[in-house]
Amino acid sequence: MSPVLAGVLQLLALIAALALAYRPLGDYMARVYSSEKHYTPEKWIYKAIGANPSAEMRWPAYLRGVLAFSAVSVLFLYGLQRAQGVLPGSLGFAAIDPDQAFNTAASFVANTNWQSYYGEQAMGHVVQTGGLAVQNFVSAAVGMAVAVALVRGFARSRTGELGNFWADLVRGTVRILLPIAVIGAIVLVACGAIQNFAGIHEVGQFMGGTQQWNGGAVASQEVIKELGTNGGGYFNANSAHPFENPTPFSNLFEIFLILLIPFALTRTFGRMVGNLRQGYAILATMATIWIGFTALMMWTEFAHHGPAFDVAGGAMEGKETRFGVGASAIFSVATTLTSTGAVNSFHSSYTGLGGGIQLLGMQLGEIAPGGVGSGLYGMLIMAIIAVFIAGLMVGRTPEYLGKKIGTREIKLAACYILITPALVLGFTAAAMALPTPGNSMLNSGAHGFSEVLYAYTSGANNNGSAFAGLNADTQWFNSTIGIAMLLGRFLPMVFVLALAGSLAEQKPVPETAGTLRTDKPLYTGLLVGTILIVTGLTYFPALALGPLAEGLAA
Repeated sequence: MSPVLAGVLQLLALIAALALAYRPLGDYMARVYSSEKHYTPEKWIYKAIGANPSAEMRWPAYLRGVLAFSAVSVLFLYGLQRAQGVLPGSLGFAAIDPDQAFNTAASFVANTNWQSYYGEQAMGHVVQTGGLAVQNFVSAAVGMAVAVALVRGFARSRTGELGNFWADLVRGTVRILLPIAVIGAIVLVACGAIQNFAGIHEVGQFMGGTQQWNGGAVASQEVIKELGTNGGGYFNANSAHPFENPTPFSNLFEIFLILLIPFALTRTFGRMVGNLRQGYAILATMATIWIGFTALMMWTEFAHHGPAFDVAGGAMEGKETRFGVGASAIFSVATTLTSTGAVNSFHSSYTGLGGGIQLLGMQLGEIAPGGVGSGLYGMLIMAIIAVFIAGLMVGRTPEYLGKKIGTREIKLAACYILITPALVLGFTAAAMALPTPGNSMLNSGAHGFSEVLYAYTSGANNNGSAFAGLNADTQWFNSTIGIAMLLGRFLPMVFVLALAGSLAEQKPVPETAGTLRTDKPLYTGLLVGTILIVTGLTYFPALALGPLAEGLAA
């Protein structure tokens, strides 16, 4: 079987699996977030934190809950890392330096999972399992809660109430993420991923000496890092490490986990607003971009440019032979089009155009299908921008799902889409202008610029993957990327929740003959075009200096 055919068949199998899970999972999540029943374990949690899960919140109160919980999480994870040297199960590792502890705490709480350290050489069992893995669950649940709050803004009328953040947080964790993670961890263990609390031990001979390997609760952390679109690996090699991702089947299963909830949330959206066709329109938009990017990535990596490529069957540099070019390309697009920093290959070794596809996938806002929760609310923001543009074309007030998109709504949407580009381009420009950050670049020229651009794109978009080749474990990069991650995560949530509150207060507008049908293929095409033009062209000058220049020169 040719490598190209193998890659295409894996893509088709992945699409089939996602299609089978789409309806039952989407409907189940809609029931979870619409239920008025509280399970006994959930009641214990509410009592412990002093929350009333039945109390409705307006958007300022909902936002305060998001920010307060996240702030406490940052402080807790920072303190845990700084105290690692005296904790049991630390494997003899010392406390994490202050700047790196801040960067890591910001990273995992912001659902970014950027790692400027070697996991197996820095973090013990307590920090990995009690700190990082826990944040993989709750940071994903925060994103889902904000998305559901925006959906309620569309579904409700004449009220500013968006639900209860604490109830949404607990239900997303207990009823959705935990059950799937338990099943997924069993599958990964069956595939060969390790799950233990063993210490450091020496194995075999390596370059004339022994090699040290860590044990750890790897399978359980691996499954939630993919399911929650987190991406932080137990080992530095991340999902290329055989302890995390041992076989071609486990690789395909992990891609399935990455895409599962973001795609299924479109069904949840359609169910909660009472119009499944609206969910299908959003799904079609996400799927069009994802399949298009995957096909383009496979083409760039399979294209032969010389004898070495002919022999290897594609651009195999930096890719695991057990996965091949096709599976690596699918994984790469899945992670960069979602807020998942996991990698099963060396992104810096992709072709110049391949690296550009990875960058553009993040720069679109990671909305196809995007992160858990963040992909849905990001796509709904773009849907509002698209109907606004359509309204300008025909000279009428734009409407979406029976809600008028007025001055307040479009200002909030515009602020949302401007935040991330400002962070990415601003920090990249500062790093390139100052003398010290440039010393961290392994490469010069276009590729070196791409390394820096990728780092800030990954951080501000809450992705977490790295182009590598850049030494990001410096005070400058740890601090600035940490700030970019926090601002890139929580500032957009301010505008999303403010928009949700504004929509919930509106009176529904009856549909007329002049209303734009947002559940038709024409609107899907308009939405795809809006995403590519409004967000994609924002970064075009920067891409021209980096991956495009490198790709055209190859």
